[in-house]
Amino acid sequence: MAATPATTFLKSRKIAFDLLEYVHDPRAEAYGLEASEKLGLDPDSVFKTLVVSDGAKAHALALVPVARKLGLPLAAKALGWKRAEMGDKADAQRLTGYVLGGISPFGTKRPLAIVADEALLLPDLVHVSGGRRGLEIRIAPKDLVAVLSATVAPIAVD
Repeated sequence: MAATPATTFLKSRKIAFDLLEYVHDPRAEAYGLEASEKLGLDPDSVFKTLVVSDGAKAHALALVPVARKLGLPLAAKALGWKRAEMGDKADAQRLTGYVLGGISPFGTKRPLAIVADEALLLPDLVHVSGGRRGLEIRIAPKDLVAVLSATVAPIAVD
């Protein structure tokens, strides 16, 4: 399996993780839910990585369970911003170096602040994109938070 910037990032920091691979269906619209279904994972343990902006120049990554939505006002509060909006698709790819549906919180092209929903701390292991569609990283939540200096806050809504 070819390395991605995400796997290189974790290996360079000696963080324990596992890789899970599946065949991505190009017709899939909800990449995280597809990963959950194809790998037989509890959707509460699979987190999507979303790029958010303050509407000006600041950008950050938000990690939320795949079956939930990001509460933009909650994310703004957690990041210390006045407001938050979803990042532009082109900006997301430019800032992270990853394609949509394959954005990993690890090894982004540009360092970005990270805010993770508090549900991240509930499972023993969580899953995030490994840097391409069809590749998931399984990692201990405490390791993810520590290596990314992530802020943990209630940012997901139903």
